[in-house]
Amino acid sequence: MIGASVFLGQQEEHEQESYLDVISGLDGTTIFTSLHIPEDDSTLYKKALQTLGSQVQSRGMELYVDMSTHSMTTLGLQWEESRTLLDWGVSGIRMDYGIESAVIADISHYMPVALNASTLTPEWLEELFALGLVKNNAEVWHNYYPRPETGLEAAWFDKQNRFFKEKGLKTVAFIPGDGQLRGPLYKGLPTLEDHRNLSPLASYLSLVNKHPVDGILIGDPSLSLSSVNQFKAYQNNEILLRYESFIDVSQTDSLLRLSHRNRFDPARDVIRSEGARPFAQKLGEPIRARNQIARAKGAITVDNELYGRYQGELQIAKTSLIKNEAVNVVGQVIKDDLPLLDFIKAGHRFSLKRV
Repeated sequence: MIGASVFLGQQEEHEQESYLDVISGLDGTTIFTSLHIPEDDSTLYKKALQTLGSQVQSRGMELYVDMSTHSMTTLGLQWEESRTLLDWGVSGIRMDYGIESAVIADISHYMPVALNASTLTPEWLEELFALGLVKNNAEVWHNYYPRPETGLEAAWFDKQNRFFKEKGLKTVAFIPGDGQLRGPLYKGLPTLEDHRNLSPLASYLSLVNKHPVDGILIGDPSLSLSSVNQFKAYQNNEILLRYESFIDVSQTDSLLRLSHRNRFDPARDVIRSEGARPFAQKLGEPIRARNQIARAKGAITVDNELYGRYQGELQIAKTSLIKNEAVNVVGQVIKDDLPLLDFIKAGHRFSLKRV
């Protein structure tokens, strides 16, 4: 599951709809919003929530709302009236701030509830089960952490998730966005501190491959166009790497524009394009030696004519490598995308976009 956060009253309705369309286009299934953010004007919540609920529902997506008892009061409701939220397009409630266990268990009988992973102890969970919590209608959601240095430690996060899995509960976590960031700190909204300065796709792949959860939500209000394009490529089983060009040669550019696949016998030190060398051989033009320099991690290289039958081989360095007179360094993967190299395994497809 991939999803996103929408903060009430922060965008015009048409802007909000446009962003929902973007997330829907990425096969997004879930939208999250909060009704107890101190910086927001709570008097606007009811109308804004109803508008968002209608927009989300019309796109076949789910809307989860982070709520407290105070939030319900602001909406003019009591917990006994929480079914009303279903009529507003709300699919589920993320429970927080002192809500009674019996209330949570009762609501789980007619709508999904998301429990707060930060406060959910084994004892409390057993109490909820004893009160009749519907396991198939309950999930455990981690927080996002606006302040740098306060995001979760990965080992603890994994341990908690294993415990929740053993109890039959799904887990959800947040990754940072890279478009409009959420104030007042504007430092990203990740669950894991390790993700705070990573790109959205790198954070997403880190969770998928290293710290598995059932759902991943973008914490910040939006994604950059570059990240949207990277997620679209990933939908098609391809990792899109952005790079800076070092030389401007049409012959080399044609190699870079190919859709590549890492060889099925992966090298230790480099990512090797399976199709670049055969393509270069078909062109039948010698690749002259130029810009033979030491290779940093992320260096994009093309073997020149000095390498004989390897001429035209395109590689990306996975580690620092020394200068080789038979290797032209034609570009460099940008810093934000270097973590993506770890996820290009044997047989994985990748493409290159010049920036």
